Amino acid sequence: MSDEAGRRVSVLQDPLADREFDDWGAVPEMIEGESHTYGKLLNRNADGSSETGIWNCTPGTWRCHVTSDEFCHFLAGHCTYTSVEGEIIEVVPGTLAFFPKGWRGICKVSDTIRKVYMIR
Repeated sequence: MSDEAGRRVSVLQDPLADREFDDWGAVPEMIEGESHTYGKLLNRNADGSSETGIWNCTPGTWRCHVTSDEFCHFLAGHCTYTSVEGEIIEVVPGTLAFFPKGWRGICKVSDTIRKVYMIR
């Protein structure tokens, strides 16, 4: 769908039902297990300044370093994020979270997660 200036609008009607994802590979900073990611890019600015999409990650525990501000709406699964300061963020379906650039911690995915994200 596009507006009169030709700007494209990305629409996904049912992100929980969608099963057409690209393989985005293994998580590189694994501590335990073998988390694998897959997703769908809905939009990326030509200059790389922001992107949005759907991201899935299978169970495992890994080091997390957020390199750009990221807003997430978790749709499915269960995980915990523990910051280097010790703050624990429990994620269940429906959780909204904003991770600021520079956030560091550990992510433990216990049930495959699916989120809609926006990075800028």
